[in-house]
Amino acid sequence: MPRNVVQIRNWHGFESLINELRNLGYNIRPEVLDAVEFGVPQTRRRLFVLCDRDREPSRVLSRTKRRRTAADAIQLDSDWLSKPLRLPGRARPTIERAERAIAALGKGQPFLIVYYGSDGAGGWQPLHRPLRTLTTLDRFGLVTWAGKEPMLRMLQVDELRRAMGFPDVYRFEHGSRRDKIKMIGNGVCPPVMSTIIQSMTRL
Repeated sequence: MPRNVVQIRNWHGFESLINELRNLGYNIRPEVLDAVEFGVPQTRRRLFVLCDRDREPSRVLSRTKRRRTAADAIQLDSDWLSKPLRLPGRARPTIERAERAIAALGKGQPFLIVYYGSDGAGGWQPLHRPLRTLTTLDRFGLVTWAGKEPMLRMLQVDELRRAMGFPDVYRFEHGSRRDKIKMIGNGVCPPVMSTIIQSMTRL
């Protein structure tokens, strides 16, 4: 069962791939699934090509009753080190993104800064929405408050793990922080894959 970003449908070889799978005897169902519809606190749309030799694959339906948000993945009361947002030498665009968020939310409210990738929402997001798609980059910074002072730290591996839907017992034991973030960003959200497998093995 191949999976990839949704834009792969625009690849010149996509139809040839589908036709070749059909020629091999597979029944095919391409499905675009968003992880947030499967209990993952992240919007993550991916194309899954379901292949079954015995029958037409069923639609993959969400069973999630509550849409989870970034707040479900983030640990606000952690002891991870935060530094003042307005440190000398801090990149001006970072400050500007934070100032836009503060102007919208008011002082004292935590929020996320989006460091990398195209962003049409001012470069930040509140915690009451699902986290935007995790990538292989260290993309999200968390702004909290120490009194009237905004503080900034990057999201940690454990928070990113939860944002992908991995259970608390799962650990990324090997590699550097950068290696772990890359593995997470390249991953498939377990609740999505679990639902797909259940749908394909149901008799």
